[in-house]
Amino acid sequence: MGAESVTVCFTGNPNCGKTTLFNAYTGAGKKTANWPGVTVALSEGSLMHRGRLVHLVDTPGIYSLDPYTMEETVTRQCIRDQKADVIIHVADALLLERSLFLTMQLLAEGKPLVLALNMMDLVRERGMDIDIGRLSRLLGGIPVIPVSARRRTGLEELMDAAVEAARARRMADGSGRFVSGARYSVYRSHSAHSDGPAYGDGPSGSGGSWHGPVSARELHDRARRFAAACIRYRGSPAQNKRNTDPSVGRVLDSFTDRADRLLAHPVWGIPIFFGILALVFFLTFSAGGFLRGYFERGLAMLSAYILELLGRCRVSGWIISLVSDGILAGVGGVLGFLPNISILFLALAFLEDSGYMARIAWIMNGTMASAGLSGKAVLPVLLGFGCTVPAVLASRILENEKDRRRTILMTPFMSCSARLPVYVLFTGMFFPEASAAVIGGLYVLGVLAALGTAWAAWKAGREEPYEDILLMELPEYRWPDLGTVVSCAWERVRDYLEKAGTTIFLASLVLWFFLHLGPQGAAWDVSESFAAVLGRGLAPVLVPAGLGAWQTAVALLTGLSAKEVVVSSFFILYGAGNRGAGGGHEALAASLAAGGFTGASALALLVFCLLYTPCAAAMGAIKQETGSLRWTVGLAVYQLFLAWICAVLVYQAASRIPGLG
Repeated sequence: MGAESVTVCFTGNPNCGKTTLFNAYTGAGKKTANWPGVTVALSEGSLMHRGRLVHLVDTPGIYSLDPYTMEETVTRQCIRDQKADVIIHVADALLLERSLFLTMQLLAEGKPLVLALNMMDLVRERGMDIDIGRLSRLLGGIPVIPVSARRRTGLEELMDAAVEAARARRMADGSGRFVSGARYSVYRSHSAHSDGPAYGDGPSGSGGSWHGPVSARELHDRARRFAAACIRYRGSPAQNKRNTDPSVGRVLDSFTDRADRLLAHPVWGIPIFFGILALVFFLTFSAGGFLRGYFERGLAMLSAYILELLGRCRVSGWIISLVSDGILAGVGGVLGFLPNISILFLALAFLEDSGYMARIAWIMNGTMASAGLSGKAVLPVLLGFGCTVPAVLASRILENEKDRRRTILMTPFMSCSARLPVYVLFTGMFFPEASAAVIGGLYVLGVLAALGTAWAAWKAGREEPYEDILLMELPEYRWPDLGTVVSCAWERVRDYLEKAGTTIFLASLVLWFFLHLGPQGAAWDVSESFAAVLGRGLAPVLVPAGLGAWQTAVALLTGLSAKEVVVSSFFILYGAGNRGAGGGHEALAASLAAGGFTGASALALLVFCLLYTPCAAAMGAIKQETGSLRWTVGLAVYQLFLAWICAVLVYQAASRIPGLG
């Protein structure tokens, strides 16, 4: 085959470690999580393996090739096209029976197949062994390679087998059958004495088909027999019978089972979830606040050095103002929250890799049903806590169009990471002793607003809820892999930094120019600028919410580009300077207080930022998924109106509380 490239398609059940294995090969750092629906579209990467270019394709996790969900449709289409030279089926070795059902469906597709038995390290820890040779014979002689994606073992052997299978495929003759002597032939026929299934050439001679029709029940029966024939348990037979389930190799009454009696309890599960969330917020503010002090000092030193350098170069005053009051104040204002953001991302990655996040989807299933939604709607909604864009895209896992749209209605109300700098800034200035409690309340309020919106849309449509049971694998609890946690957190931090260097940077420049240009030309007095004119036009609408200053109106308007821009805009608009150079927090708080901004105003602002129209990128994703500009604009207007109503109610109520008004 020379130096020809090879295309390898990864497929497997959700939570089998497929994407982790894909990342181990490509270093893509693609997000993994312990629930289905994270990978909805195809992801591609490449690597050089023994001097050969190998293209890798990661497909959505599926249980069957029968097209029921969008994931299954996407995966089946990828498998059946002619681009993939070989399929690597990544199977969870701890759940062998369930995985083998898909293996047998893949065998019938007629392409070279390699079975990667993942999590073999955990298999051995459970006191189990899998007879690899016998399993290969039962499956018609296909390569079966034991691997551990998390520990990066068996990767070379797996890719060797995949490349060899592709080579054998390309040695086949025009009929599609492998040439004589091919090492890995998934189509070899078995004699009556074989302990494996019979794969014949079929009536058309295309290969890869069963002798006669094979029902799904027969495939399940074969998968169960094969798993039972290949799994062995170390220890006495009585102990094995008591401690294990021989059909799938799962340890009974394990730590996972005992933990789930509490963490996944239908009553106690939700309070425990909110308790864990409160702990995450506590760490975000306590440890994050401590580290932020040092980080701000570093930013102050860097800002002072840049301004000193500009002064030495005798740069004109307007350029110094642009750099100091525009770029450093805007971008620096957002970067100052990097320690808090990083700790939050680390905590969320820790929960995801431990297997706990799947339990949140499970315990929230009944709550989603009360809003007339399929249980699967939990999954994209949870993704909304990270970013609205992938959450909207993940709504594709829902089969019903009305379910998809109601789920999309919910996702913008989740407190995405972009809102956190706003939360941290204003709670730190006005509620320093209760920051975690206030932010926790905002997260809860967002969930309630989302559920209320979905329920109202359901009732308004006078439709029955889409009947669907949430079927998802709850992975075993495990101690998170440090490398995976750091990699996942770094990907999110990198996105945050990229946004600071692009969207927020450009927004800061545009805002500075709008503050220094007015109807009369150059406006060094910002009160005569275009921004002030626009802000004064919007301010009267926000007066009932205690947000009547024109600067606040402009800051909220800029948040439509990205929610983090609200923070940078406040520092620029109120002339607080960059964070370190002039004690940005104190200067901003003083400027806000001088304009009549109170604790009640801060609460109203936080509620408004939580509920109002999402960023431009999210709106673009919503338009893409719904295919309706009218529906997208309607959602934006609805959220804006809801945010205004709630902010007014919060301000009017809070202003009557001593110390807040």
